[in-house]
Amino acid sequence: MTPPSTVLRAKIGLAGHALRNAGGLLWRAPDPRPRYRDYLCAVHMVVRASVPLLRTASARCAELGEFRLAGYLDRHAEEEAGHDDWLREDLALIDPAAERLLGRTPPPSVAELVGAQYYWILHHHPVALLGYIAVLEGDAPSPGLLEHIERNTGYPRAAFRTLWRHAELDPGHREDLDRVFDGLRPTREQQAAAGVSALHTVRAAAGLFRELAGHPVEAAPCT
Repeated sequence: MTPPSTVLRAKIGLAGHALRNAGGLLWRAPDPRPRYRDYLCAVHMVVRASVPLLRTASARCAELGEFRLAGYLDRHAEEEAGHDDWLREDLALIDPAAERLLGRTPPPSVAELVGAQYYWILHHHPVALLGYIAVLEGDAPSPGLLEHIERNTGYPRAAFRTLWRHAELDPGHREDLDRVFDGLRPTREQQAAAGVSALHTVRAAAGLFRELAGHPVEAAPCT
């Protein structure tokens, strides 16, 4: 029988072109310096929700008696702790108004990406969060892409610390998630929940990237 993680990755692969295309639009867009600033703002808005999402899902697992999944979620919350601070520090290196920018109301595209996970966790099953994680940590940025962005923006290597670290960390996180998902022996309904979550995440993240690529600088989400 095909492992559940293989099925989930296949679903993501079939839809993943939308996210890759949106990322290409973002990094080919004019004015790369403000684009990178806006990208860091938006990603911070997403990433600062990571640990709360994981903790919420773990608590829901405890209610449902899903202790093995809860253990993974708790462990991953520890791994993700502080990543929002990395982004805040990267942004501060390129814009002295970092704190003001990060204090703005997040756009609907961010709420759509993250908020759906709370609904599925609280009102369906926390296994859905694995689909979200599988997308966001399933395709680490390549060194070539990071070097391209660095060259185009002219920003120092230190302003890309978060992206370089995730390029190193995400492959291991992907393998860990696949092992956990397979080890859970999820039911067909649980596999469906993770798959629906993953496909939503692809669509919502692609929409966020397209928004960042197409926004006029003077009306960017973080200005």
